[in-house]
Parts: sequence; C-alpha cells; structure tokens
Amino acid sequence: MTHRNRMLASAAMLAFMTSPLFAQTANLDTLIAEAKKEGELTVIALANDWCGYGAQIKSFKDKYGIKVNELNPDASSADEIEAIKANKGNKGPQAPDVIDVGLSFGPSAKAEGLIQPYKVATWATIPDGQKDPEGYWYGDYYGVLAFQVNKDIVKNMPQDWADLLKPEYKNSVALAGDPRGSSQAVQGVYAAGLAAGKGAGAVAGEEGLKFFASLNKAGNFVPVIGKAASLAQGATPIIIRWDYNALADRDTLKGNPPVEVVVPKSGVVAGVYVQAISAYAPHPNAAKLWMEHLYSDEGQLNWLKGYCHPIRFQNLVDTKKVPAELLAKLPPAEAYAKAAFPSLDEQSKSKDVITKQWDAVVGANVQK
Repeated sequence: MTHRNRMLASAAMLAFMTSPLFAQTANLDTLIAEAKKEGELTVIALANDWCGYGAQIKSFKDKYGIKVNELNPDASSADEIEAIKANKGNKGPQAPDVIDVGLSFGPSAKAEGLIQPYKVATWATIPDGQKDPEGYWYGDYYGVLAFQVNKDIVKNMPQDWADLLKPEYKNSVALAGDPRGSSQAVQGVYAAGLAAGKGAGAVAGEEGLKFFASLNKAGNFVPVIGKAASLAQGATPIIIRWDYNALADRDTLKGNPPVEVVVPKSGVVAGVYVQAISAYAPHPNAAKLWMEHLYSDEGQLNWLKGYCHPIRFQNLVDTKKVPAELLAKLPPAEAYAKAAFPSLDEQSKSKDVITKQWDAVVGANVQK
C-alpha cells in the first residue's frame, strides 16, 4: 500500500470511528454487555396474546439470553403506574423496569418523576408527534377500536356504535377493561362519544358516558372485562377492543367460535401506546436494551405480526422492509380511512372526564 493510500485508509477509518453509526454500534455492544451482567428484565402488563408480545419476549430472550420476569399480564395502564410508585425502593422481582401504557399516561408519569429518558438508535424514525422530545416516552404501536363479535351467538353484525343500543344485543356488549383505569376502555368510551359528532376532547368524553349510560340502562352492557374466554363462552358476545387483539383472538380461537371483527363506520379512534423506562428500574441497562430491541426492524415487525401497526410502520414500508405476506393479513386500508388520532390534550381531557364520572353517570361496576 502506498503512503497516499495508507493516509486515505486512515482518514476513512477515523471518519467511521467518529461517525454516529460507529458510536451507536460501540454503545450497543457496551449496553449488551452491561445488560447481560444484570441478567434480568422485569416487564408488566404484557399478555402474550397482546400485540404479538409472546413472540416479542421470546425473541429478546433468545437473542440476548436475558431472563424476562413477567408481572401481572392483565394489568391496566393505571396498575403499571401504581406498580412503579409502590416499588420505588424495591430492587426485587415486583419492581417493573419498563412499562407499556396508553399515550396519556406518558406525560403524567414524566411529570411525576416516575420515568427516565432514553433515546433508541432508531429515534429519528419515530414520528415527532408520537414521542417526548427529551426521550422520556415514545409511541410503540397503534390500532383502532373495533367490535369483536361471536358469530355463533350474534347473527346480525353491528356496523356502528348506535347499533349496540338495539334490543337484540341485550346482555351482549362489554369493554375490554375497566374505564376507571384501563386506557383501552377509556378509549372505547371516547370512541362512542366521538361518534355522536358533537366534538372531541372533554365533549366526546361526556357523550361517551351518556352512550354507555344508555347502553347500561337498556340492559345491553355487561359489566365485566371482556376477554377471548368470555367471548367464546358467550358471556360477552360483543367486545369493544383494539382491532389487533380481536384479530389475534380470531386466529387463536380457530373458528371455535367463529369471530368477526368490525371497524365501526363512525367514531373510529386510533390509539397509540407508549414505552417508558421506570426511574427506579432495578435493571436499567436491560431496560434500555429491551427498548433497542422493540424499536429495531425486527422488534417492529414482531408487532406487525401481532396485527399492531408499529410506530415506525411508514418508515419500514418506505424502505421496503415489510414482507408482502404481512401486509396481506391486515384489514383493508379503507376501514381505517376515517381514523382519528386524539391529541394528548384531547386524551387528557376526555380521560379526566371518563375516569372521574363513570360511577356517577354510568353506574356500572366493571369486574374482572
């Protein structure tokens, strides 16, 4: 090699070593080593059939050899926040390292000092409107509220929110959570209110409460948390839940009973969930590595396999990283054409109305 070529090679190596790509690679290697020293990650509220989380957790364990301690898979967003508060000084297995909560819980957890900032390597590809600028929380996936219907029991499919008030749906309609704490349930009430067409935010929250009060008075509302098991047993033949959960159940139940998933004609609400690391995480490096895994191409596609639209979906499509067979399994695009993405302010105002006034307006004590 000539002196000039050696100089060029040295310059190229220096440029690479000082590039962001090199820094990320070096930092990731260090992070992996530190995470493996911790040897464990504690998650909460990650039901294996929710959004493909079973495969997500398995791929993380297989890739890094880190044990994943799974707390309360049926916990609500509010339960997750309380788990951080209750375990501030606890380094044991009951202290969650990471949380996956409804969008409105991200800013409130930040304000309370319950989460810590961390920006993943793919940070720039997460839409600006779906992440905290300082890295305290970031959107992970989204879906829309839909009707999951047991076709053995329900012969006429409800097509819109108003249909649920019909006498033929007596003792049939349930939410997939308690609206006094579950983000999914809060969004279900909000969607019903948005369908009234009187406004968003607090107005939609108030209209949603009125709708569920009417549903309860008619005897159509079932005050239990709807799940695949209660759907199959006929206790809750219509469940208002995220489309990705309903579609996953359709596959899991394998026609016993047959399931139809209906995206309503109005009040189509898209819900974004967010990830965050506990400010008191016993395994902070494993928590950061978990985030790197979730926001990698592999992790994002794992969510898509679970019928969730990953937050980097458009970036993956633009870079042609989404397999055609995955796109073919998603509902038709026109079903989502009217989807509304409530702003943080709208979510905060509606959540405040719904959680505080559910008992007084609806008067139904939702049970697990």
